[in-house]
Amino acid sequence: MLTLSGRHIAIRRRHLIPLIAGTVAAIALIGGAVATVNMGSDDAKPASASDLIDGSRSADTRADRGDRPSPSSSPSVSPSASASPSASAQVSKSPEATKTPSKTPTKKPSTNPTGGVVTNTGTCKASYYASGSRTANGESFDPNGMTAAHKELPFNTRVRVTNMANGKSVVVRINDRGPFVAGRCLDLARGAFVSIASVSAGVINAKYEVLK
Repeated sequence: MLTLSGRHIAIRRRHLIPLIAGTVAAIALIGGAVATVNMGSDDAKPASASDLIDGSRSADTRADRGDRPSPSSSPSVSPSASASPSASAQVSKSPEATKTPSKTPTKKPSTNPTGGVVTNTGTCKASYYASGSRTANGESFDPNGMTAAHKELPFNTRVRVTNMANGKSVVVRINDRGPFVAGRCLDLARGAFVSIASVSAGVINAKYEVLK
């Protein structure tokens, strides 16, 4: 009986050894396959372009990705936005835009048709005379001349005398004194008087304008 049982044990051992060896081999194969899969996944990961660029830079020159501005956010200046010299040269200030101060016109003495400036004016009665040899300023009296007598005006003063009845006028030069009749201020030589009135009228209502 002992001999038989010993034989059975030996048979069982011969069967167990291949089984154990197969199990160990299977475990080794499974472990190797897992290690190979892990290594392949690590080697298959491609390097990004940013890693290659950053890898070529030194640690001091690399910037944190969170601090880098986006390329689209950088302002771009259009050349057309700048003012061209020709455009600025064409801008000119219109003369009409300049406000000129208004000037109050000053009253100037009126000018008669002969070109003289009127310095004094008034109305009075005017007469004529045709006799005499010399005037008050020493001239020879010309009854047909364009002269007249006045009580106060300086000699050689020019006076425009207008007949208020018909609007006719004449410019005379004062060279004598008179008239010495109340109500009259001028005594014209006969030649000046007949240019604005009839001799038969003798005395007229006249407007006088002292000229300068």
